[in-house]
Amino acid sequence: MPKKSKVKLLWLQAITCNGNTHSFLNHPDLFSILSHFEVVHHPTLESVYTMQDVIAGTVPCDLLILEGSFIQSGFLKGGVEVSQLIETYAKRAKYIVSVGTCATFGGIFKQKDPENISGFAFDLEEKTSRYKMYATKLISLPGCPIHPKWLSYVLLMIANKNKIAIDTLHRPVELYGYTVHTGCTRNEYFEWKIDAKNFGLKEGCLFYEQGCQGPYTRGSCNKILWNDTSSKTRVGTPCFGCTEPTFPQKSLFRTKTNMGIPAKMPLGVPRRAYLTLTGVVKSFKIKRFSEKLMEYDR
Repeated sequence: MPKKSKVKLLWLQAITCNGNTHSFLNHPDLFSILSHFEVVHHPTLESVYTMQDVIAGTVPCDLLILEGSFIQSGFLKGGVEVSQLIETYAKRAKYIVSVGTCATFGGIFKQKDPENISGFAFDLEEKTSRYKMYATKLISLPGCPIHPKWLSYVLLMIANKNKIAIDTLHRPVELYGYTVHTGCTRNEYFEWKIDAKNFGLKEGCLFYEQGCQGPYTRGSCNKILWNDTSSKTRVGTPCFGCTEPTFPQKSLFRTKTNMGIPAKMPLGVPRRAYLTLTGVVKSFKIKRFSEKLMEYDR
């Protein structure tokens, strides 16, 4: 029987800090995962073709991975607009994966030039002019940076020709179908409205006092742990909401409230239900929580 041909993977960078590349390079099974593909070009890994070949437009491409914010003109490689280069290979690719919030929504680099910098197919939550042409090929993996196992999930699904369920922003439901708040070890403190007064504490919820975005943010950070060990909230750092189109926000460490009630409700929670539960909860005092928090105040 003829040998099965591998999916040809091309990784292109636009305006980027390389964070998603570095994150993926830390995957414990990196080379096992890549063995399912022919890496035609990657900016860091040994590849079949050089960047000069890519610029010449002669490289085969089944799977196009995009990293970095997108600008239509003014960002060149080898004298060629990167936007033109990406368009060339996007037309050939069977799959397009935007890795990181910059490639997906515009991210941090959009702050430099909000009018002209965006993600490849999305500008924040709005669709760009490229969306309609490439929507059927598109998979979004926002994050700053992405967890390496998020990308490995998508790659292995593609290699095995499995269908990936996506949401309206083309994020895989398996990875972004719930919030960062899901799986957070501080959930009980959130429910009983017991707050951590500082960063780094093991006890207390980070939502009210420290601006944790976990209840508003779709992602699996507290289910697929970083280094199989931890997450921001587990070490006492609030979630920054880096997988959402609104990242980065102006006030990262503050939850806006009106008379003690969050101005924005956690995803999927009706305001009336939240107010009712809050009223009930505040009438209770949980002794074991009080004792724990007192230890940190001494």
